[in-house]
Amino acid sequence: MSSVMTCQYSCYTPSPPSPAMTSSYFSFDDADVILRSAAPHATEFRVHKSLLSAASPFFKHMFALPQAPRVSVEVPVIDVFEPRTTLETLLRYIYPTSRPTIDSLDELTPILDAATKYDMVSVVDILRKRLISPEFANATPTRVYAIACRFDLEEEAKVASRYTLNVNVLDCPLHDDLKHITAYAYHRLLDLHRKRAKAAQELLQLSEDVKCMQCNGARYHAFLPPKWWADFHERAKQELAVRPTTDVVFSMPFLAQSAQAGCERCAGSILDAHWFLDQLKKSIDNLPSTI
Repeated sequence: MSSVMTCQYSCYTPSPPSPAMTSSYFSFDDADVILRSAAPHATEFRVHKSLLSAASPFFKHMFALPQAPRVSVEVPVIDVFEPRTTLETLLRYIYPTSRPTIDSLDELTPILDAATKYDMVSVVDILRKRLISPEFANATPTRVYAIACRFDLEEEAKVASRYTLNVNVLDCPLHDDLKHITAYAYHRLLDLHRKRAKAAQELLQLSEDVKCMQCNGARYHAFLPPKWWADFHERAKQELAVRPTTDVVFSMPFLAQSAQAGCERCAGSILDAHWFLDQLKKSIDNLPSTI
């Protein structure tokens, strides 16, 4: 994982006095370096080079750079671009302290950004699992997909792409996360939806063993689909074009509407055709579901 040294620092040289607050979590008396978060709520985190070096090759290389002789006993200060909340959460992941909770993608994204920048692989591994948790992936799958693509998390992008099948990706709220992904990544998602929708629609073929006693009763030598199937087939095609999954089209409300559109015995025909509907559902579920 590559990183770019973007922080400005005055390592091993005393910084002028500042009005920065001191973190309540990180104010160790034996600290040998201070990380100072960005304004407007600049906060000093009195921490240890050894732990930073162990967690981050970025800091390990920084501390290995030749430095001018120290002319003061003051602890050197490194100014970073991250705000107080982001830096505090990041440090709580690498120190043996209580692990912070992340309740939204708005919280997670800047922390993942910082962990990636500082090459904190262990923290990135924790955050990438949190990113695709059902809590986030079910609620806002396109945002999760965009964030995964932004940080080159291919496996997480695949997982998120599966969740997006349950939503209309062309009608999702526009979010700033989409600014950070490429047209290629977005096209891959649209291509998955298009191909899966087409394949699912092609599977909507009725078995001749599915009959309705009233719809087919007068035609012993010709097979005509029950009326419920004509309604189901048309609405299922429309639904699969938008959300190519089986969650809606095989739900009880969806099937009940088709039963009402049929004849008096179509509801019984649907119940008798449970074996066929189960097979059809499994066939659609088995279609490729990730980018």
